[in-house]
Amino acid sequence: MTLNAADDSFAKLIRSDLGDDILRPVTDRYLEEPRGRFTGHAGLLALPRTVDEVSKLVRLASDARVPVVPYGGGTGLVGGQVMSEGPAPLVISLERMTAIRAVYPTENILIAEAGAVLEDVQTAAEEANRLFPLALAAQGSCRIGGNLATNAGGVNVLRYGNARDLCLGLEAVLPSGEIWHGLSRLRKDNTGYDLRNLLIGAEGTLGIITAASLKLFPRPEVVGTAMLQVTSPEAAIELLALARDQLGDAVSTFELIHRQGLQFLTEVLPLVRYPFETQPEWCVLIELGLFARQSPSEALEALYATADKAGLVGDAVIAQSEAQRMDLWAVRERIPEANRLIGSVSSHDISVPISRIPEFILRGAEVVAALGPFRINCFGHVGDGNLHYNVFPPQGHDRAEFDGQRQAVKHAVHDLVHAFGGSVSAEHGVGRLKADDLEEYGDAAKLSAMRAIKTALDPQGIMNPGTVLRS
Repeated sequence: MTLNAADDSFAKLIRSDLGDDILRPVTDRYLEEPRGRFTGHAGLLALPRTVDEVSKLVRLASDARVPVVPYGGGTGLVGGQVMSEGPAPLVISLERMTAIRAVYPTENILIAEAGAVLEDVQTAAEEANRLFPLALAAQGSCRIGGNLATNAGGVNVLRYGNARDLCLGLEAVLPSGEIWHGLSRLRKDNTGYDLRNLLIGAEGTLGIITAASLKLFPRPEVVGTAMLQVTSPEAAIELLALARDQLGDAVSTFELIHRQGLQFLTEVLPLVRYPFETQPEWCVLIELGLFARQSPSEALEALYATADKAGLVGDAVIAQSEAQRMDLWAVRERIPEANRLIGSVSSHDISVPISRIPEFILRGAEVVAALGPFRINCFGHVGDGNLHYNVFPPQGHDRAEFDGQRQAVKHAVHDLVHAFGGSVSAEHGVGRLKADDLEEYGDAAKLSAMRAIKTALDPQGIMNPGTVLRS
């Protein structure tokens, strides 16, 4: 079905219905994404203040067959927040809808509007002596609506799950403009289809999330953090199993880091402090969250002793203060920043079965080496099988020199992921970047069902066209 641009005549309709204050000039930040792979265009930018205003905007767009691009914090890494082809869309940014509507400490529930910055949601939970465990490098600028729309993961998935697992209910505007009032505080509700889980991870293609009912958790009373050198990826997987056996759900974070990431930090962020005198080939960052009368240092020392006896680990540093803990985390959290400064040829957010991670890393190095003298920075949330497997130009070269090989590198890595029974999108979403990959590697029956759902809920095809499913 033909779509129409969000032009001056459509702007007049919006102003006549919602007033002059809702439309703003379209600036560059609404047309860019962090990796610079996509540049969007937009006819109009709207900043609604309420769900009713979002509803009116979407209803007008539906009647006029104008495409709509929902916009959160702009931190997405797969191009879902920018539309570069087709009629210029109406961009709807939720940055004015930032309220924490309610906190229910005894129920462990917080209700936030979709434009609330993730860090502000964490702070609101902390003020109620609770924990909202979703934690990302972009948490100071990403917004909870976008986190849910992409089913974001982060460093605490091992213990608490991803965004989908942290949400009880949603308020959302459907493609017709109808408001779904689904802000449930119930943990059990078997009344029909689960629209919440349909909208989470849909990346704005089935509606616009405007508020969410989020799960909170008791705050751990003490936290223990350590970085341990491991002899190999196999040793890291064995250490993970050992940690879970000894410490159970107290293990909240288990991150694998390769020497290449440390070398990138040395190259472009030399002020980052390392815990070891020499950079190990592999290391892991582990964090525990414990409660009263438990010593994190003793727990980590006992884990290290067992792992050392098994020949899994080398040197280790256990944080003895909050400052030391932050230094350890800075190593992990600044690797993505270093990656951006170096500039990747092709970046991959993939997952494979945890037990197959070592084999995948070995085979991946062979596959990439066959294409050229590339550097690989493999790191990530190995506790849940999610690796950030990024391929970079040789030292002294710019990624632009290898743009002609980017697709070949991506396909080689994704082919291998598929062969290992993995996913080419673990936590960043599909967006526009991986819409072709979804068709190539996705299950045919699943894709057919997805298209049927899209057609049923969005018959005009106005919601974020080209994202997830190609238009």
